[in-house]
Amino acid sequence: MTETEDYITQITEEVQSANQWLPALYEQLAKRIVGQHYLIDRLLVGLLANGHVLLEGLPGLAKTSTINALALAVNSDFSRIQFTPDLLPADLIGTLIYNAKDNVYTTHKGPLFGNLILADEINRAPAKVQSALLEAMQEHQVTIGDTIYPLPEPFLVLATQNPVDQEGTYPLPEAQMDRFMLKVVVEYPEEHEELQILDIMAQTRPKIPIEPVLSPEHILAMQDIVDKIYVDTSVRQYIVSLVMATREPARVDEELVPYIKYGASPRATINLTLAARAKAFLSGRGYVTPDDVKDMALDVMRHRINTTYEAAADEVTREDILTRVLELVPVP
Repeated sequence: MTETEDYITQITEEVQSANQWLPALYEQLAKRIVGQHYLIDRLLVGLLANGHVLLEGLPGLAKTSTINALALAVNSDFSRIQFTPDLLPADLIGTLIYNAKDNVYTTHKGPLFGNLILADEINRAPAKVQSALLEAMQEHQVTIGDTIYPLPEPFLVLATQNPVDQEGTYPLPEAQMDRFMLKVVVEYPEEHEELQILDIMAQTRPKIPIEPVLSPEHILAMQDIVDKIYVDTSVRQYIVSLVMATREPARVDEELVPYIKYGASPRATINLTLAARAKAFLSGRGYVTPDDVKDMALDVMRHRINTTYEAAADEVTREDILTRVLELVPVP
């Protein structure tokens, strides 16, 4: 057995020992959330990979309910921020309050000082407020006055947004979008799932308690294990090739060239690797496969490429482009 095989065996044992909480977590979430397995999987990937998650979908698709249920199952500090057009940056990060009696300023910390932050309907607030999240999401710190305050660890922003063509929405700036590791599109439930939803939730005051099964310390420990998951050189090259194909589409298909204004940033390369590692962790493996990469590629890159007017005219979506890239880039 080679040194690499020894390492993979060791990490796989650590992964399988650490992810024994999964059945209990799924059991707690299933009390309130019917179906939405894809959504739950992506939220767990974000949690394990220390990456922020943006959920997009029409109202009423359990986006907020799923995040609330996850926050209850993870015994951590949870803040919910409802984004509205009149929200101010100080409403998120906090502010300095003058005490006239003592002639001093005291710091009032905002709701961002928590482990799990639900930014609900994030695109209903103007860009100035959305941008107040940039430092917190990237640096895990905020600046109030002249002082920098570190945010608690783990720190994860789980944001929901309505489709941008809905009334009263503001598109997120590109710099803000790039801070999200994943952008997940939430779809309608299946018919049999809707019947289950009816059975569980069609009450005036549904009481469905959720027991905590994880702590912040558990999450940090699992993130350390995720960092150790093995990524072979060929898989790393595959990840880079996928990202480069969005910047230089002529590499894979000349027909894609008129449709891409600019491709994914280096942050996409980093986040795709981390997301693939987290996916391997959830699968009980100490190594990443090309299938892990392919499974996460759409959610990691759909918000990181910008399409042209020609794409809009030809009704070519970002998902269409990325699907084509995944078909054409050789898999190791």
